[in-house]
Amino acid sequence: MNADRIRENLIAVRNSIAEAARRSGRDASSVTLVAVTKRNPPEAIRPLVEAGAFDLGENYPQELWSKVDALSNLPVRWHLIGHLQGNKARKTAAMVRMIHAVDSLRLLKSLDVIAETLDDPPRVCLQVNVSGEESKHGWDPSSLPIDADAIAACRKIAIVGLMTIAGYGTTNDEARPAFARLRKVRDQLQTATGRLFPELSMGMSGDYEAAIAEGSTYVRIGSALFEGAVG
Repeated sequence: MNADRIRENLIAVRNSIAEAARRSGRDASSVTLVAVTKRNPPEAIRPLVEAGAFDLGENYPQELWSKVDALSNLPVRWHLIGHLQGNKARKTAAMVRMIHAVDSLRLLKSLDVIAETLDDPPRVCLQVNVSGEESKHGWDPSSLPIDADAIAACRKIAIVGLMTIAGYGTTNDEARPAFARLRKVRDQLQTATGRLFPELSMGMSGDYEAAIAEGSTYVRIGSALFEGAVG
């Protein structure tokens, strides 16, 4: 494990995020980097946090639980960015700052109940499957307005935005229409519910520049941070 390379990668990614934001007429501070640490051991994550990456994202609840414990002495803000099963929701919600992939009304309602029992419940984003790929979770864009009233009725959990994953293997140019579509779906949901959803969680290592151009406020980047540092 090469700690210096991890720090160099973090600087490069942050500079790239800032440049993408500048090109879009945005301030770099409007985009939060969530460093995706899945499948990387705690000893590889520590240099990342020591270099200033405090928002960490995990895909799998059980892996998240073990890392929360292993890195409990570090000032980490944990994010769950992958699928969350209902039977893991209560334990996970107590550990994280944000759940990015709330992919069904059933899960949202469950988290709304759980939030009432927590002193500091997480914020959530609703996952929308804008690419239409069967392997992905989330609302179909056309079905989200149908659930608008039920979504608006969930008041205990803070719904702050929408999340998506672009099609697998797409380039920045190919992914950009998907990100633009999520922004439009968000705007439509705001109109339908009368609530604001300021956050857009979209963009990963291969397409985050396109996501920032379309208004992303959270980019989820993993491989670019650990490239050449963990063998």
